[in-house]
Amino acid sequence: MPPSGVKPGVIKDPAVAALFSHKDPESRYGDLREIGHGSFGAVYFAFDKEGSETVAIKKMAYSGKQAGEKWADILKEVAFLNKIKHPHIVEYKACFLKDQTCWLVMEYCIGSAADIVDVLRQGLREIEISAICSETLSALHYLHQLQLIHRDIKAGNILLSDSGHVKLADFGSASMSDPAQTFIGTPFFMAPEVILAMDEGHYTEKADIWSLGITCIELAERRPPLFNMNAMSALYHIAQNDPPKLSVVTKENQPDWSDCFKEFVDVCLRKEAEERPSTGSLLNHDFITRSDHKGVIQELITRTKAIVMELDNFQYKKMRKLMYLDEVENKDGENASGFAF
Repeated sequence: MPPSGVKPGVIKDPAVAALFSHKDPESRYGDLREIGHGSFGAVYFAFDKEGSETVAIKKMAYSGKQAGEKWADILKEVAFLNKIKHPHIVEYKACFLKDQTCWLVMEYCIGSAADIVDVLRQGLREIEISAICSETLSALHYLHQLQLIHRDIKAGNILLSDSGHVKLADFGSASMSDPAQTFIGTPFFMAPEVILAMDEGHYTEKADIWSLGITCIELAERRPPLFNMNAMSALYHIAQNDPPKLSVVTKENQPDWSDCFKEFVDVCLRKEAEERPSTGSLLNHDFITRSDHKGVIQELITRTKAIVMELDNFQYKKMRKLMYLDEVENKDGENASGFAF
């Protein structure tokens, strides 16, 4: 939190000032197109005229009500992103301040694993879940080695690059694991100890392992367990009841999940945090190692794009972001930057 009395956006600490570029972002980034928004602000795709590439920009205002808290959250996220670099974590590029708004510039990704599931209208194949988990675990292993906790693992925060790789995103909830105490995350994905931290204190990086297990169920069944409950009821259920399991119902023309996959989910969802395996152990689990993942995510993206092209544009407007780069590259009358205006 900034010191009391310090106006949000006013930076006196040289170390904090070094986190931000002092250039005008509007002179560098053009053709902004909004592709999502939430309580934090909005996300845009844009063209970086200096780097000649497509980027994503997260705009976060720090004015109005709770301006101090918003500014503190921005400082925390930017400082966190400056510490990390990994092939399966979305790449942080730059940060700007303009008109009481933070422009957080990140690597361009086509969408999230949740977007893919929404388009397909069905859960993913087991090998696809394995491929996504493998690269997500690689990113989590890196974070946990640095004593960092993501705290909001879910399909919506697992982005996919156009080249067919996982890029873990959204570090607004991330924390140093020494150990964490705050009640942060998405309710349906929260580990029991995170919920109980409101009363009992601490939790560790093993909270991310639980969330990964819930994410596996989300990818397999389209929704996380307890999705039809309101948030408070779901939190109570998670804290007081046995962990969920993969559904054993066999769908038409689809075999039941393998014992290997079920066991992977079960060990991630052990109620006692200390009984859950580490990321290093899970990277060596048969569910991760038994299959060749080469090209699996790329094929999933290609299959999803083919479906998007056949869908009604109005009904699936939010999914057009999956085709953004393809559409830009294929337009006639492009200028030298590769973007049509």
